[in-house]
Amino acid sequence: MIFDPIYLVIIGVTFLLSLFVSTKLKNKFAHYSKVYLSNGMSGKEIAEKMLADNGIHDVKVVSVRGQLTDHYNPMTKTVNLSEVVYHERNAAAAAVAAHECGHAVQHAKAYTWLEMRSKMVPAVNISSNLLQWVLMGGIFLYFSSGISIVLWIGIALFAVTTAFAFVTLPVEYDASNRALAWLKDRNMVLPNEYAGAKDALKWAARTYVVAAIGSLGQLIYFIMLAMRGRD
Repeated sequence: MIFDPIYLVIIGVTFLLSLFVSTKLKNKFAHYSKVYLSNGMSGKEIAEKMLADNGIHDVKVVSVRGQLTDHYNPMTKTVNLSEVVYHERNAAAAAVAAHECGHAVQHAKAYTWLEMRSKMVPAVNISSNLLQWVLMGGIFLYFSSGISIVLWIGIALFAVTTAFAFVTLPVEYDASNRALAWLKDRNMVLPNEYAGAKDALKWAARTYVVAAIGSLGQLIYFIMLAMRGRD
């Protein structure tokens, strides 16, 4: 069953890695929030300039409540920055603001991986809503009566969410690369400020890597479970 030692190890390792990376990320952002930009620009101003420099004039930069709520919304064409990032004038804010604008640039340039990710969203939403119940029901039926079809449907739903996690990786890394290239090429930051922005985005990207690896590990486990047969 799903509570056997192998599954618990997968979940445990994923949790510990996620905790480690998220803790490092918070510490990094706290540290680089104290590295103030020599140009004195806020996250909002950084975002607006990056959009303008890339010829994007139909995307608004807005402030949203909460922490780590920064995102680009392609439906409303808005770069949504958390209050801290929106107002602050430091390396961490510059990194986040430029990264989210990197997604806007991807959208404007029809970046392949972003388009693929966007097309997957409806399927992922359905899979996420059904996954837990279908998978648990499938495991129960499989081990109680040998019926495997529901379990395989659950595995298929899990595969959709896992694929989405991996498609997200190039999208996030590319957005960071675009952000860092712009910050450097436009001389928006000094070397130490650039180093801080790069380090912060590196750890942010690793959260997606851990999530993808953890999802893959669970998917492989469930496939092996289905193929193993009843005990």
